[in-house]
Amino acid sequence: MAGQADNRAPYAKIAAHYAELITSGQLPPGTLLPSIKNLSEEWSVSTATAEKALRKLRNEGMVRGIHGIGTEVLDQPGPMSSGSQRQDRGRRTGSSWGSGERSDSHKADVVPAPLEVAQALGIEPRSDVIRRSRVYRDRHGIVAHSTSWIPARYGKLIPQLAKSERLTGGTSLQLIAEATGLPISHRIDTASARLLTTEDTQHLELDPENPPTEPVVVMTAKFIDSENNVVEYGVDLGGPGRTWRTESEVSP
Repeated sequence: MAGQADNRAPYAKIAAHYAELITSGQLPPGTLLPSIKNLSEEWSVSTATAEKALRKLRNEGMVRGIHGIGTEVLDQPGPMSSGSQRQDRGRRTGSSWGSGERSDSHKADVVPAPLEVAQALGIEPRSDVIRRSRVYRDRHGIVAHSTSWIPARYGKLIPQLAKSERLTGGTSLQLIAEATGLPISHRIDTASARLLTTEDTQHLELDPENPPTEPVVVMTAKFIDSENNVVEYGVDLGGPGRTWRTESEVSP
């Protein structure tokens, strides 16, 4: 966000800069990154800091070192995001998309709540609930199929929640908080893996007769407002081969 201090270590800033260029496709596979010497001069850091930035990118599997040649960008699907990471990104940037991502296939309807959804939202099974879904993609294909389950009462406050189109004026959470005057106070996240069901293969646009045999990542996020109302339950179904990654600084 403009004007917000960036307190990351210099090597982390350099690595993040090139990670953004790689995941967005601005640095395609096979591209050579600047040498350690050139990086240190360009960013006004020591060669040790520049080398540490490249090592971080290697550890994340984004580049590889080729002896006598340099550091080459690798081609591989980027990781998927959890609902909470998308919320954080939306709050910082106004968009829930990751680097190089786009979304399409936006659908919305009012349906009876499945048991899992009813339990998560604290409503009776088969009660009306808004189901919003969309597909996140990048240059490799589907990153995740994402479904947001929202109690139907919020549709009366915000009619566009039940319309099959991309939301305008903010994310669903931002719109609900604005309409109710109750900010989102906390969230509960889970991560798991499962084999694909027939419905899953349809969501991920795969051949149901020949589905992948490896499990996929499933992320859920439950968002709760300041009066302890569950306002949304999100389920992100990762595309085959997608991983989930989180990162944080570790104090010495």
